[in-house]
Order: sequence, then C-alpha cells, then structure tokens
Amino acid sequence: MAVAGERPGRPAGPGRGEEPFSPSVLGTREHWDAAYERELQTFQDIGDAGEIWFGEESMVRIIRWLEKQKVPLDSSVLDIGTGNGVLLIELAKSGYVNLTGIDYSPPAIQLSEKVREKEGMSNIKLKVEDFLAPSAELSGFEICIDKGTFDAISLNPDNAVRKRKQYVRSLCSVLKPEGFFLITSCNWTKEELLNEFREGFEILEELPTPKFCFGGRIGNSVTALVFQRKKVRPSSLDKLD
Repeated sequence: MAVAGERPGRPAGPGRGEEPFSPSVLGTREHWDAAYERELQTFQDIGDAGEIWFGEESMVRIIRWLEKQKVPLDSSVLDIGTGNGVLLIELAKSGYVNLTGIDYSPPAIQLSEKVREKEGMSNIKLKVEDFLAPSAELSGFEICIDKGTFDAISLNPDNAVRKRKQYVRSLCSVLKPEGFFLITSCNWTKEELLNEFREGFEILEELPTPKFCFGGRIGNSVTALVFQRKKVRPSSLDKLD
C-alpha cells in the first residue's frame, strides 16, 4: 500500500523526470500471454475464471456510477484490456447490451470467450486488439473502461512514456466527444492521472475507494476517476489540416 501521492517501486518527490515507474515484466505482452494461458488452463480444468482486478467492488463501483448517471443500456461500451471478460459479464447482467472487450493477449480473449460461453452472453463482442494501435473499426464508443491496463502500459520496459502518450491518442480516437472514460489504477494518484489525461479530457468525478491510515496519514491504495472527452473545437480540427 501507499499513501496518497506515493506509490511503491518508483522514485518520489520533484526531479524524478518523465519515468515515474521502474520497468517491469508486468508491462510486457509475454507476461500476460503466459498468465492467461495458465488461467485458461485452470478454467478448462475447474471452471474458475481467474482473478478480478481490484476485486468485485471495483466492478460494483463502475456499474453503480453508470446507473446513477442513467447511462442508456444500449450505450456502446469498450473494456480496454478485458482480460477474462468478467466485467463485461457483470455489465451484461445489469442490462447493458452493446458491449465490446479487447485485449492484446490472444489467451486472454480465448479465456473471455470461454467465460462468455459459460455465462450464455453471446452478445458480448470480443477481439484480439492492441489498444496502442487500434483498428479503424474501433471507434465511436460512448463509454471506455480501464481497470489496470494503463497501469501495465506504464510499466513497459520499452519507452513507457511514448506508450502512455499513444494510449491517450488512442483513447481520443475510439471515444466519442463528450463520452465517458472510467479508469481504476493502483499506480497513479488522482493528481497524476489528471496530468496524464489533461489533453482532450476533463475530470467529472472521483469515485470512492477504500481508504487506510498509516503513520497518521490517510491515503488510497486505488484511484478511480471518471473523465469526459472534451468537445472537438474547430480550431483543433484546423491544426490537423
């Protein structure tokens, strides 16, 4: 755990530069391919879908926010880095009908397809896709959700700074103007995420997450924010010409 403003495995304080995290295998595709191959085998053996990132409460938090905002059930939703696809299953059980999950790991999509089949949720769309190089058809979403994918990208040993910037560009290309982006992170503080997504997004809300007290200081081990993509201004379009 870390006190708000600090995270383990990273230098703290001013002057740490643009690389806030130490590179890790958790940021590599090879790691996730191997992890999901194991989870796929486990699912085939005993029917266990595997780990739920940030726990079940993280899914409840997202669904409650969507319901509170009265987001229409036919809104197009993209789960970025869907993993085992369990979040999409819970969204479908809550009545959402236009759901898509992507993951750059083929074993992850194989696992999520097995889970989808077991739950009888054939309307959920799943595909192998790298969010940092989105296909042309991956666009027009009204809701984008990230539970840990931006965290993993931030740990990539191969130029994580460039990949984080590409993530923001990809998000701008797949999310409609005024669309919502819900992100859950265990690596980034609220202030840091506001900085990372300052171009093209504005903060709407910080969702409540469990707090802890250590040494007289109160902090969060998880940060959950809702952003809204800004309207595209004509001047911004002119710059693209």
